[in-house]
Amino acid sequence: MKKKIKVLHIVQSPGGVERYIKMLLRYFDKDRFDNILIASYDYHEEEYEGLVSKFENVEMHRKIDLIKDFQTICNLRKIIKKYQPDIVYMHSSKAGADGRIANLGLNNISIYNPHGWAFNMDIGKKKKMLYKIIEKILTPYCTKIIAISEFEKKAAIENGICKSDKICVIFNGVDIEEYKQNKGDYHITRQELGIPDNALVFGTVGRLSRQKAPDTFVNMARLIKNQIPEAYFLFVGSGEEEEQVKDLILDNSLDDCVKITGWVSDPMQYIKLFDVAFLLSRWEGFGLVLAEYMLAEKPIVATNVDAIPDLVIDGYNGLLVKSDHPEEACEAALRIINDSSFREKIIKNGLEIVNTRFDVRRVVKETQNLIRGLLDENSI
Repeated sequence: MKKKIKVLHIVQSPGGVERYIKMLLRYFDKDRFDNILIASYDYHEEEYEGLVSKFENVEMHRKIDLIKDFQTICNLRKIIKKYQPDIVYMHSSKAGADGRIANLGLNNISIYNPHGWAFNMDIGKKKKMLYKIIEKILTPYCTKIIAISEFEKKAAIENGICKSDKICVIFNGVDIEEYKQNKGDYHITRQELGIPDNALVFGTVGRLSRQKAPDTFVNMARLIKNQIPEAYFLFVGSGEEEEQVKDLILDNSLDDCVKITGWVSDPMQYIKLFDVAFLLSRWEGFGLVLAEYMLAEKPIVATNVDAIPDLVIDGYNGLLVKSDHPEEACEAALRIINDSSFREKIIKNGLEIVNTRFDVRRVVKETQNLIRGLLDENSI
């Protein structure tokens, strides 16, 4: 029997990155690959039974802290030496920084996937510059960088992070097979959430954070409510801006028609209740939920920023609007509600696109092929 390829994954960030990791591990060829997961304490071992052969938690922090980061790097280096993997695959910016330093001089292939560049966030100039400097310094210390969209690759090259031959694009994906299997078991109803039977539900999935622009969604809700009295609005998620969002809902007298679910383990249960699905982000490295909207056959309104046009073609499988522009988002939503033939067209096209371009099994196949190719090239 051929020796298994040992892949050690390092991950710090929860949320979308965690969903990605779980999907990736679920479909890896377990006859050919042995996966090990080293994760922050946001991750729980029991959720990875059957997906990995070994699991270890390490104290990792999102913010830069030289003392804490030094300890994390030391711990990661001990673990890498302990398992002696063929591949070290680092997910997210912080895990990528700590992991690349920890892996210096060790005999393996290293892959880094930032899952969205930190310097593309809407942050101050000094922070942007710091993140760019860190990425430029650490780029030589990994074998390959994976971008999750063409936008992410272009941003890396234009900002001098790396040359084009250092980075490849493996588009993100969703678990189509799991959705088909679970579709009949989704049980959450409008009644359970207090949504009237005759309501038109306008929903969004994502963290209540500045990136996802929940304030724009609330301001749009006020405009839609003036046009559609039976409109109801659903936030699926939680986040650091939840209290500000609740205040804004009250200020706009929308508290009887807006619901925040808080964090949920399976957003698809809620997406199925939407009549129109939104992603009004101010910046976005990929926007995995857009693929989930398409899979659930929901018409999409999204902002025309960063990687979103890689998934949504304006007028073909959704509508694109300017960021921070609730008026445009309202107009797009009304068009979808009022034009049934257009609505059916973008739903049909979205379902076709997600099935052909954004299946996680394609992501796994491309990742496995990349790993094999790197091992062949470097003869490890």
